[in-house]
Amino acid sequence: MVKLIVNGRALSVDVEPEMPLLWVLRDELKMEGTKYGCGIAQCGACTVLVDGQPVRSCVMPASASAGKKIVTIEGLAGKGLSKVQQAWMDQDVPQCGYCQSGMIMAATALLATKPNPTDADIDAAMTNLCRCGTYARVRKAIHAAAGQPVPPAPAPVEAPNGQKI
Repeated sequence: MVKLIVNGRALSVDVEPEMPLLWVLRDELKMEGTKYGCGIAQCGACTVLVDGQPVRSCVMPASASAGKKIVTIEGLAGKGLSKVQQAWMDQDVPQCGYCQSGMIMAATALLATKPNPTDADIDAAMTNLCRCGTYARVRKAIHAAAGQPVPPAPAPVEAPNGQKI
C-alpha cells in the first residue's frame, strides 16, 4: 500500500512500490491527462509536479512519491483554467496535443520559480519534446502567462499558388 497526496487528496493505492507513478495515476487512479511517451524520462509527456518540481513520472517509483504533494494536469486549476493553460489556448500552442499536459506542467513549475523568465530561462527549463515543433508558440505562451508582452503573429503571406501561409 502506497500513500499519496494527489491534487490535494490523500489516497492509498494498493500497488507494488516500484510501479512507476505514471501507471499509478493512469491505471489505478484513472487520471489519464498525464501521457506515456517514451518510458525513459526523455520526452516529458509524463511530467507532473512533485512538491512543486517537474518530475518525469514514467521513471519515478510510486514509493518515492509517497507523502509528497503530487499535482497532475487535472489538478492544476481549480475552476476554469490556470494562467498557463489560458495562455496555451490564447497562443494556439497545441497541434496534436499529446505533449501538452507535460509541457504545461513544466511551464507551471518554471513560472513558480522564475515569474519573469527570459528566453534563455525558458529554453533551459522546457526540455520536453514536441513532435509537432510548437516550441516558438510554447515560448510565447510562457511569456504571456508571465504577463510579459507577446509580439503579434506575423501576417500571412501568399505562396506562388495563392495559398496563404
